[in-house]
Amino acid sequence: MALPPLVEPAAELTPQEVHRYSRHLIIPEVGMDGQKRLKNSRLLFIGAGGLGSPGLLYAAAAGVGTIGIVEFDEVDESNLQRQVIHGQSDIGKSKAQSAKESIAEVNPFVNVVLHETRLDNDNVMEIFSQYDLIVDGTDNFATRYLVNDAAVLLGKPYVWGSIFRFDGQVSVFWAQNGPCYRCLYPEPPPPGMVPSCAEGGVLGVLCASIGATQTTEAIKLLTGIGEPLLGRLQIYDALEMSWRQLAVRKDPNCAVCGENPTVTELIDYDSFCGAITDEAAEAVAGNTISVGQLEDWLTARERGERDFLLVDVREKVEREINQIPGSVLIPKGDFQTGEALGRLPQDKQVVLYCKAGTRSAECLAIVHGAGLENAVHVGGGVSAWVSQIDPSQPAY
Repeated sequence: MALPPLVEPAAELTPQEVHRYSRHLIIPEVGMDGQKRLKNSRLLFIGAGGLGSPGLLYAAAAGVGTIGIVEFDEVDESNLQRQVIHGQSDIGKSKAQSAKESIAEVNPFVNVVLHETRLDNDNVMEIFSQYDLIVDGTDNFATRYLVNDAAVLLGKPYVWGSIFRFDGQVSVFWAQNGPCYRCLYPEPPPPGMVPSCAEGGVLGVLCASIGATQTTEAIKLLTGIGEPLLGRLQIYDALEMSWRQLAVRKDPNCAVCGENPTVTELIDYDSFCGAITDEAAEAVAGNTISVGQLEDWLTARERGERDFLLVDVREKVEREINQIPGSVLIPKGDFQTGEALGRLPQDKQVVLYCKAGTRSAECLAIVHGAGLENAVHVGGGVSAWVSQIDPSQPAY
């Protein structure tokens, strides 16, 4: 459905601005009025990463007057495959600062406000209250639910996007006029069920498709043109090059925006979403070794003083990037189906590792449940091994 514009128009455009935005001004649906609204707008981006990169660049180019960026991370070389707002010379630099510098090159008329902090319960309400609209480009469930609940409590609309491998999703959530994120996803997925982009990967150019769609929706909401994706979920499959939509209805029983909400203030979102299952948390307690300990164990194994099976629970494509020497590959999926249990020895200890420790913790719970109670996992996984023990291997 069409909605009225979020923002009142600015008093005027300068001659320079008229020239810069002339291709907008000659679109009847935008015109001078719409461009003045963009100039008067305050738009907040959560993250200057994969989705934030194209979104920020196009919002700046479009003439959004004030752009806020919430970002606490630094630019890493592995970001450059998809985070096009940053460049080689930005490696090691604050992502927020890097993004601000890129925006200045795109459009010096834009005021950029940096919030170089991790978004949390203590700052989200104060930050959100400064802006007309929020664009959520985060990649973890705890922050997504935090963004949603804060937006609902403040009555703010926001544009949500999500990417994984070749798939993307976009929608607009605004509890006053339609559904919120919890209406679509009332509960987060079980811990460890949905891998992050860092674990599963993402096609770099997918970020452009989804990030640009998010900014398109933001421009429509700010200026009051077209029909925003409120009540609709846009789904993109890059492999099939297909777009489809699903209707999203407001849930009268929604915990946050329903008729009798049970969530009336911010909650503990880390606990709500959970990094690992309760079973995995119980399994790793007292059964986690460091990469330094593993190195000693491997040396002892070579001398015949210790015997154990070191198991890599990642995917084959990850193992081709790096690995801990002396390990065998049994992917996590084989543990979940039970197939892996028949391949584990009963007469020696089992040691599990993954990229950072989350997947191996879940596998450890399964192994303990099968009776191999002396099994352990490697805290920090192969990432810790590469950074602390063998930096000659590439990281990812």
